[in-house]
Amino acid sequence: QVQLVESGGGLVQAGDSLRLSCTVSGSTFDVSSMAWFRQAPGKDRDFVAALRGGGALTDYTDSVKGRFTVSISNAKTVVYLQMETLEPEDTAVYFCATDRRGGWSQRRFENVWNSWGQGTQVTVSS
Repeated sequence: QVQLVESGGGLVQAGDSLRLSCTVSGSTFDVSSMAWFRQAPGKDRDFVAALRGGGALTDYTDSVKGRFTVSISNAKTVVYLQMETLEPEDTAVYFCATDRRGGWSQRRFENVWNSWGQGTQVTVSS
């Protein structure tokens, strides 16, 4: 059974950077396809970024394009979300996910991903 543990969240000021990590363990399948979602207070959990093929293909929601970068370690045991020029609107709990049961075209849908971490809080002050 795969386990995901996020880390790297914190309280930062607008314009700062953070790098989130998601450590994968216990996997018996290919975890080269992974995603990040986020959930702001009182809102649904939304897609942020995803990768497949060990990072050969990536996708980002429009609001983070050019600011966030998703990548995975060579051993495919850690997936990163590098976040630059953070904005107060980026404040949320960030979750990583793997075990995509649908096709890549469905990557932005929460219910396609079957394994989730517990989340890490990112708070950006203005």
